[in-house]
Amino acid sequence: MDPEVAWAWRRIVAGRGLVRVEGLAGEVGWSRKRLWSRFRAQLGLPPKRAAKLVRFDRAAHRLVAGEGAARVAAEGGYADQSHLHREVMAFTGPTPSALAEEPFLAVDHLAWPGLSLSRR
Repeated sequence: MDPEVAWAWRRIVAGRGLVRVEGLAGEVGWSRKRLWSRFRAQLGLPPKRAAKLVRFDRAAHRLVAGEGAARVAAEGGYADQSHLHREVMAFTGPTPSALAEEPFLAVDHLAWPGLSLSRR
């Protein structure tokens, strides 16, 4: 993997998906087109989609932990609660309130550290 792509990925993850991906190209010294092309070729998706998934992952963890959707949306970079609702449904199918009961979330402690799976 190109060091610039790895760096951009680390910035997206460290920023919990809230980084402005338009600025990443300038930060690595590449054109936007080059970063998008290399990122997609090496990680399988463009940086904006990667940031969206990282932001969603954080939101899903918080929803599963019992936090309210309005708070998760407000603190997670969503325009409003309905924006979070649409994104959760687009990625998973169920509503944010039903997300914690989904069987795909019954995963091991390495994938979801700190989540008590005994409540299922």
